[in-house]
Amino acid sequence: MEGIAIALAACVGVALICRRYAIPPIPFYIITGLLLGTAGLGIVETSDVSEWIAHMGLLFLLFTMGLHLHPGEVAKRRGSFLIAGIIDLCVNFTAGFAVAFIIGLPLYDALVIAGAFYISSSAIALSSLIDNRKLGFRESDTVIWLMVFEDIMLVALLILFTAQEVSPFRIIGMILFVAIAAFACVWKFQGQLKQFFAREDELPILAVFLAVVMAVAVSEVTGVPDSLFVIILGSAVSLAAADRAEVVARPFREVFLVVFFVFFGISVSFSGLPPLLILASVIVLAIITKLVSALVIGKAIHGRVLSGVDIWTDTASRGEFSILLALLYGSPAVVPIVAAMVVVTSCVGSFTGKYSKPIRRWCGRIIVGK
Repeated sequence: MEGIAIALAACVGVALICRRYAIPPIPFYIITGLLLGTAGLGIVETSDVSEWIAHMGLLFLLFTMGLHLHPGEVAKRRGSFLIAGIIDLCVNFTAGFAVAFIIGLPLYDALVIAGAFYISSSAIALSSLIDNRKLGFRESDTVIWLMVFEDIMLVALLILFTAQEVSPFRIIGMILFVAIAAFACVWKFQGQLKQFFAREDELPILAVFLAVVMAVAVSEVTGVPDSLFVIILGSAVSLAAADRAEVVARPFREVFLVVFFVFFGISVSFSGLPPLLILASVIVLAIITKLVSALVIGKAIHGRVLSGVDIWTDTASRGEFSILLALLYGSPAVVPIVAAMVVVTSCVGSFTGKYSKPIRRWCGRIIVGK
């Protein structure tokens, strides 16, 4: 517990500084962990308690991600949603897989790197839109739906990686069974659930926490990852009370995720890193490919390349889901590469989001100049 106390105390200071200057704290939580843990001073180590709290942070993150996967809303946006999402997937996943293969990683690790390379940080992207007052811009809608598309692709990747250990037919069968049961129950009791989540007492809080813990229990019985169950649970709840459920789950997510990020940094060892030049090339390529895909999306969806610059400034960061893939499925060779990529790209993305207007003006002058 001493280690958790030290880590949280350090993170409180980090959070205060980040809020003061309106920058996302995620990369700085990871850096704090690097300084305290294996790669730094070595004064804090992981424990069963910290691992449990960090895992709960992941589950609440995935639950709230599921709340944004409302089937009806996705169906309404299917045109531009699919165009932007497919461009993003093809450019970034392919580039990530290619670079991992080139540096000599085996096929399985290359797929993990490709996934981490492709998926932007939803937390940083949405924080950037809110903190920098960009929600009213038309490009912000594209950014939000890009995050939703990436969330759906994350589910597909989780199924793919889990299929290496459990029969894919069993996984798909269990997922369909749980999804049908969850959506049917929510649809049947939609009115009652709306009333229940509107309560101001502790019952909605207890119910959400119980639901996530039950997903873990069901996972242990079925052998299907709890990450998939909580996403399905969140998506089902979105039919009845998405906004209220997110308000209830947010305190759990925020506190537990701080532990997740800092202890991810604590657990990272850079002993297996590739040469610095190769690592730097991977990180720079991760930033460039997001720019390329964003420019193509801006032209395809909004008819202007400069719209792509706005999209890129909010989606350049990799973060929580890249770390999730590395921790759950990456080998010791993959984890430090993803850690370095997340730290650098999230720092870059924090500042591109904050200074997106001058970046757009500068890019506009270059295009006009040409």
